[in-house]
Amino acid sequence: MKKAAMFFDIDGTIISDTTKKIPESAAAALKLARENGHYIFINTGRTICSVPVLIKRMGFDGLLCGCGTYILYKDEVLLESTIPEERGYQYIDKMKELQIDGLLEGTEDVYFSERISRFEGIESVRRYMASMGLGVEKTYEKKGLRYDKILICTDEKSRKDEFFETIRQDLMPIDRQNGVYECIQKDFTKATAIEFMRRHLGLEKDQIYVFGDSSNDLSMFEYADHAVAMGEHDPVLESYAEYITDTVENDGLAKAMAKAMPQL
Repeated sequence: MKKAAMFFDIDGTIISDTTKKIPESAAAALKLARENGHYIFINTGRTICSVPVLIKRMGFDGLLCGCGTYILYKDEVLLESTIPEERGYQYIDKMKELQIDGLLEGTEDVYFSERISRFEGIESVRRYMASMGLGVEKTYEKKGLRYDKILICTDEKSRKDEFFETIRQDLMPIDRQNGVYECIQKDFTKATAIEFMRRHLGLEKDQIYVFGDSSNDLSMFEYADHAVAMGEHDPVLESYAEYITDTVENDGLAKAMAKAMPQL
């Protein structure tokens, strides 16, 4: 049997955006894959501190976080990259100047403004992160912090093009629709994380399988020969998907893995 390395997004792929739970069928399929000798990895835009506990307890071989900026394999951190501290402060100041709001995502915590945001989406994320014990101890105006990426919300008041010009030395924006942009370190993506692990494990490229649903999964879909899009997915993934499965709630992940297994 040929061993595979499978890389999974979290939100909308393993965890339902509706129920906020992992379907039993998905948990069983992941367990079976590992019992059959395959590698299973998380590959997420979330930084390591905000990976849900239920994911960490599932026994993945590794957690690839922050769109490739943090790689944990077994119990060893193989790679970690943060935004240079002084430029990180400049970006915080520019967010305020250019009427942009958002959150900073770091390895140890996430950071919000001390001010209430005019964007309900940011306040919703603040409440969600607070439920995990994150984003409550330090606001980003206080500085004295390091972070890996930025999630921003923009509207007609925001001078986003100026902000993108400001951050381009370190970051590139991914359009998440409706004025939301995920600004990730430009030398890192979900694809660079996979390539790092592929080389580390000594695997061939045709042993790589990826599963995702959103625009920040595009790089790994472009990279992999075997890419599965979930039933609800960003259309940008379709031309790279080998297979489009069902939704998370309708056992989409288990169905996709069952289809892949006979090839392995």
